Amino acid sequence: MTKPWDMTSEHLLRELAPQVLGAVARRFRDFAAAEDAVQEAMIAAFTQWPQDGMPDNPRGWLIQVASRRMTDQARSEIARRARETAVAQEVETMAPTVDMESDMDPDDTLILLFMCCHPALTASSAIALTLRAVGGLTTAEIANAFLVPEATMAQRISRAKQNIKASGVPFRLPSPEERAERLPAVLHVLYLIFNEGYASSIGAQLQRLDLAHEAIRLTRSAKALLPDNGEVAGLLALMLLTDARRAARTGPEQELIPLTKQDRSRWDRAEISEGIELLTAALSNGAIGLYQLQAAIAAVHDEAARAEDTDWPQILALYELLKRVSPSPVVILNHAIAAAMVHGPSKGLELLRMLDNDPRLAGHYRLNAVRAHLFEMIGDYESAAKNYRIAASRTTSVPEQNYLMTQAARLGDHA
Repeated sequence: MTKPWDMTSEHLLRELAPQVLGAVARRFRDFAAAEDAVQEAMIAAFTQWPQDGMPDNPRGWLIQVASRRMTDQARSEIARRARETAVAQEVETMAPTVDMESDMDPDDTLILLFMCCHPALTASSAIALTLRAVGGLTTAEIANAFLVPEATMAQRISRAKQNIKASGVPFRLPSPEERAERLPAVLHVLYLIFNEGYASSIGAQLQRLDLAHEAIRLTRSAKALLPDNGEVAGLLALMLLTDARRAARTGPEQELIPLTKQDRSRWDRAEISEGIELLTAALSNGAIGLYQLQAAIAAVHDEAARAEDTDWPQILALYELLKRVSPSPVVILNHAIAAAMVHGPSKGLELLRMLDNDPRLAGHYRLNAVRAHLFEMIGDYESAAKNYRIAASRTTSVPEQNYLMTQAARLGDHA
């Protein structure tokens, strides 16, 4: 019996894609070929399901179609090498009969995460490849996350696939020791997938809930796999404490509402409570890491009943610690905001000048957006409006672009 095709079916296909890729790559141990096979299975589903209805086991259907494609490739390769007599035996070895129930892993997507963080790759290449395979992000979205041009990221992902193939290291489920070694890259991938879901860097939608929810789900799975790891717990806490504000981030027309103007009664108190509980337990377990510190900052924001009640000195102190743990340009940018809230906007503008020559952020819209806000705080409306307009011209997010242009127009009478 088949189920009718509707819009939710398309969302289901996108959710299933990394799970199917994980299952096929795990079985055949050839990531590039598995990715191509899954793409063909997805195309077949988009073509057939609207006419024939969605199968009762869509995940199994996709695995079977992709596996058949891999088997066909194996047969072709064997034939090409003129070993026709070994076809049946070799294909049987490479592609066992698909059992839709026993072949399923509890979470092939999580396995795929660890598999993609391959020893043949640099950390940045592994993360980029995983965002493409697991997160379903476009090359442009991944480039935005890394603050590099899209063409550069396309080359990086292509090289990552080539390096895996050339290395000869099997594409398989890593051992517990290998999982521990790859965990930092896995957590960074989950963090970036969530960020793209919470604040989409491209297009007309401010949020992509499918990505944000999938990142939370996978991080819960990672927490179940590594229950005593403080950074896994810290990342899950950070996601929950941030996601709790989701409903208040947009207005009736899906316009962006900044944190200071959100209706905090719409924040999800259950997520906030769970996040704080996770964070408290993680902080009591020893060394404090990157995600625990970010979760602590999010908790301070969430615990303030009103924007004016925010404990900015505590946030500034946490950013000081975060700068020592991870002195990235984005952290330095957020530290400048916290410093401005404690010591005044002039101090924030002074700190921002340190980023003007940083190639990772010098042309990024967020630097101009923050500078515009601080200029507005000191009453320099002309400079504020100018920087709002520059920021709007540099972002690829339509809601953010609209918000920034609205701010520039609002200041027009003062400039």
